[in-house]
Amino acid sequence: MVELARCCAGHRIILAGSNEPDRILKLHRCGFSRVVTTGTCKLSRRQYDVAFVEWRQHSIKALETTLDWLVHFLSPNGALVIWIDAPPERRKLHAAIEKLGFHIEAGTRCEICLAVSARRGDVLLRHTMAA
Repeated sequence: MVELARCCAGHRIILAGSNEPDRILKLHRCGFSRVVTTGTCKLSRRQYDVAFVEWRQHSIKALETTLDWLVHFLSPNGALVIWIDAPPERRKLHAAIEKLGFHIEAGTRCEICLAVSARRGDVLLRHTMAA
């Protein structure tokens, strides 16, 4: 997930979903010191560079609700990385992400999971025009 987000140790990261305490410890051990969870932080809008969402055995509809709330805490250039354990829901996930104004820029999947990285559409457009 870190590779999909293209994040570095200085980025502010917010974690949502299952296994949050376990994930925060692993990220701290890897040098990411600016990591918080949705349950342990003071949320302020446009503060975080990356949002990691780990979604296990929950509905896509519940994920949409969580994403709709969470994306407001990402900076304008922030990345949204989602890991779900229901690859058959891929189309619904893509639709939910695009509905929020994000576009998928990278992803990976296996038999039992799917992970995608997305950024806001206007950010992608600016990067394309600058190239």
